[in-house]
Amino acid sequence: MHTVQELTDLGFANVGESYFPAEIFSDDVVFSLKGFLILILSGVLIGFGTRYAGGCTSGHAITGLSSLQLPSLLAVIGFFIGGIIATWFIIPILF
Repeated sequence: MHTVQELTDLGFANVGESYFPAEIFSDDVVFSLKGFLILILSGVLIGFGTRYAGGCTSGHAITGLSSLQLPSLLAVIGFFIGGIIATWFIIPILF
């Protein structure tokens, strides 16, 4: 319930009722300047991160960890740290 309350405080109206909240994925948001810039920046960062890490998140997490590769372990730890930073700091700033 704490997460639902935090999302409601950020302005999300129907938390948990749909997989794609309208506050992020509606046509009005996607085709606005802010939404367009977020999509472009996100795409660039994903492309850069995939190239820099030597593969995608699922490739490192599934194949890399199952074959006990140290670079994949470090990449997965970085993915989790990045996710925590995005969840705690970046998303509240954007919304």
